[in-house]
Amino acid sequence: MNQNPQVKSEFLQAEKSLAFWMIFAPVFVIFFVASVLASLIGMQWRSFLPGAENSKGFIEGVSSAVYTLMSYII
Repeated sequence: MNQNPQVKSEFLQAEKSLAFWMIFAPVFVIFFVASVLASLIGMQWRSFLPGAENSKGFIEGVSSAVYTLMSYII
């Protein structure tokens, strides 16, 4: 499978844009708070965050959930 360098560079530019961070940061905070609250009351928070099912760490799970949500938005 060949990788297209143009697509990769466009994705990297999108990560650096202000619009990306304006979406990523608030959604990350919301998911982070929700997962902290869920873990405090004993819920399995990975099951209700999209894309976080197979993650091992807390931050990694929240980040993958945000990236999964953003792929639906953008």
